[in-house]
Amino acid sequence: RVAVVGAGVSGLAATKCCLDEGLEPTCFEQSQDIGGLWRYTEHIEAGRPSLYPSVISNTSKEMSAFSDFPFPEDFPVFLPNAWLLDYLRCYAERFSLREHIKFGTTVVSIRKHPDFATTGQWNVVTEADGKQALHVFDAVMVCSGNFSEPSLPLHCFPGMEKFRGQYFHSRQYKHPDVFQGKRVLVVGMGNSGVDIAVEASRLASKVTICTRRGAWLLSRVFDHGYPWDMVFNTRLMSLIRNNLPGPLSWGLVNYKMNQRFNHENYGLQPEKSCLVREPVLNDDLPSYILTGRITIKPGVKEFKANSAVFHNCPEEEPIDTVVFCTGYNFSFPFLEESVVKVENKHASLYKYVFPTHLQKHTLAVIGLIKPLGAIMPLSEMQARWVTRVFKGLCQLPPQSVMEKEVNEKKKNQVKWFGLSFDEVLKTEWLVYMDTLASSIGAKPSVLGLLCRDPWLALTIFFGPCSPYQYRLGGPGHWEGARQAILTQWDRTLKPTRTRVPAGSSSSFPSLLIVVGFLLLLAAIIFGF
Repeated sequence: RVAVVGAGVSGLAATKCCLDEGLEPTCFEQSQDIGGLWRYTEHIEAGRPSLYPSVISNTSKEMSAFSDFPFPEDFPVFLPNAWLLDYLRCYAERFSLREHIKFGTTVVSIRKHPDFATTGQWNVVTEADGKQALHVFDAVMVCSGNFSEPSLPLHCFPGMEKFRGQYFHSRQYKHPDVFQGKRVLVVGMGNSGVDIAVEASRLASKVTICTRRGAWLLSRVFDHGYPWDMVFNTRLMSLIRNNLPGPLSWGLVNYKMNQRFNHENYGLQPEKSCLVREPVLNDDLPSYILTGRITIKPGVKEFKANSAVFHNCPEEEPIDTVVFCTGYNFSFPFLEESVVKVENKHASLYKYVFPTHLQKHTLAVIGLIKPLGAIMPLSEMQARWVTRVFKGLCQLPPQSVMEKEVNEKKKNQVKWFGLSFDEVLKTEWLVYMDTLASSIGAKPSVLGLLCRDPWLALTIFFGPCSPYQYRLGGPGHWEGARQAILTQWDRTLKPTRTRVPAGSSSSFPSLLIVVGFLLLLAAIIFGF
């Protein structure tokens, strides 16, 4: 019996993976519906994520799908939150997940059972309709997310106590009419910060984004108009990124990121361009900077009654409203600190999933990671691995080995992604997926397929690393995986090619042409 905490993206995947492995999941969801972050509500609910109605997914539907459940072909390539919620509801219905979910039920505490050392069991206390109940579970999957506790470090902004205008965290934002005619300052340049700034600029008299570090800016529309992640997250590109010498790799990143526009000319260039930082996804910001709707400034040096002073900028900037897009904290209030200790916004988890010190590895955290790619298939892969660990079909290494890897990963990520508040949660999407897939025997063998199914092998290596690749073999094998891979571009282009002139070319370049070009590119790069 497995307790699953939360019925968002990760909780649904965890529940389904438990069923696939013959386990008995009970999912506890404190609200009255599934969806987690992706279920929009007009009012902010305590303990739940909150999003604004215009939120659109940053990853394309083919790269975001659960590995055995493709999005419908007529769904948009990048999904408004309501469409994504529809997909989650279809997923829950298709695999009969709702009957395993207890809605309106809050997990109050999770404690080790008295005989935990021998059984690995957990005492789980829940509350529903004001009444508490005690349950005993053989394992626990924590899927409570990390977008519920806003980080609002006002003490880091001198003079904030003197500021007379309005200020709030981005979690409270819903509609742009609150900015009508105002001079708005957005603090922080993550995805939410840029989204809110763009929306505010349509009604505000002036919008300024202040950023201490800068950021690379990506558009959802990437090379030749294709979705960014279907071009970026390929096995060939990952191989190049992770095997080139450091200076050449950084040079390629700088070149690629500045190919669309020169970030330095727009005030966006990251402080240390030799460090790779998580890019920001937005299609409008460059043109809004060009047309004067948005101005980029350095970090805030000091707030005054009705203005702000920025570093290296002597003049004051009049401000009416400040939006703090300063991220989120995460915690597990229902767990004892001895089980999962959160320190400096970091939980020491092996592969971002398992506490390293438990005598029995029967508790796992799902979805506490920020990949440079889609979270849904990654959470699903974590859940597939975890359920097989619970069953004893996959073994974890000794505690000392796990702790060493956790510490090494922290050091490496400082070099790879640069210093930032959530650096320890970020990881290379494809490498991480392959690592977990190898653990359960689900990683596709390109060389093996090259002999049996060369067309599929070439598509897997040179094309997008879509989640269906991890259902071609091993546990959880799905008969439809091959067809899903070979038709992924059809589903991508179906909602956009709504007008096809007579005599037009094929819907996407011949794979042979793409393969030849990429082989040539690889030869040139490695020739250096």
